[in-house]
Amino acid sequence: MDTAPAPMGSLQHRSCQQPKMGDTWSQLPWPGPPRPAMLLVSLILAAGVMPSDAGTSCPVLCTCHNQVVDCSSQRLFSVPPDLPRDTRNLSLAHNRIAAVPSGYLTCYIELRVLDLRNNSLVELPAGLFLHAKRLAHLDLSYNNLSHVPANMFQAAHGLVHIDLSHNPGLRRVHPRAFQGLAQLRDLDLSYGGLAFLSLEALEGLPGLVTLQIGGNPWVCGCTMEPLLKWLRNRIQRCTADSQLAECRGPPEVEGAPLFSLTEESFKACHLTLTLDDYLFIAFVGFVVSIASVATNFLLGITANCCHRWSKASEEEEV
Repeated sequence: MDTAPAPMGSLQHRSCQQPKMGDTWSQLPWPGPPRPAMLLVSLILAAGVMPSDAGTSCPVLCTCHNQVVDCSSQRLFSVPPDLPRDTRNLSLAHNRIAAVPSGYLTCYIELRVLDLRNNSLVELPAGLFLHAKRLAHLDLSYNNLSHVPANMFQAAHGLVHIDLSHNPGLRRVHPRAFQGLAQLRDLDLSYGGLAFLSLEALEGLPGLVTLQIGGNPWVCGCTMEPLLKWLRNRIQRCTADSQLAECRGPPEVEGAPLFSLTEESFKACHLTLTLDDYLFIAFVGFVVSIASVATNFLLGITANCCHRWSKASEEEEV
């Protein structure tokens, strides 16, 4: 029984074992005397998999040098399937990549910098960074990400810089999105669609130095108070784009700088009613009810009297 061939370029379950070029050629059947056309095709194919500095193949349309792989601005719709195993800096910026397979980074344990800015990414698969333990700089700006799920950067504990800016559809960051990133220093969440950000998402980042959150439609209601209080306490040692962060609502604080809000601004959020307050409200409600009944009774009597007077006047005229 013939078995169906595996889909070409599948990266869901990668194998990091790459055959040596000599072994690969030695396993091919002898094609007979060389022909000019076949030699030309062989030269073209060899140029597409030219060995990099590490002796592994460099993808077509990419350049590889000193552990840097640059595949930027090549109009790629998918990630290149094979990279040099010792890649430290990978740039896939300014392409049209819409998805990254979950096992794509499995073989590249030396990776330090990953640049995916200005693509068409809507989401990233779970476990993408599971083997990227040495990844330090990650740029996901200028994409179409809609949310940052919990444990998205799981195992990438060495991350120092994350750029999620200019994702206009980014409306939700899970409270545990950045869990375990104790070394994170720079976080850019600017110019997205965030109206709210949980305090839990940031308070687990002890090394945070720079936080960019401007350009989002923040709703500065009672739910934002814990985050703003935390930011005010850290503002001396945490640089933030305070001038660009503004409230879009509620109407009474629309346009106000986010960091201009004080505890007085949230005073209404802490109003509590005592027993006397409830008794007073009940008494006022009772009085209003009695007044309403009395008013309706008087209006009814007045209407009845007017009707009788009008009828009596008509009878006298007759």
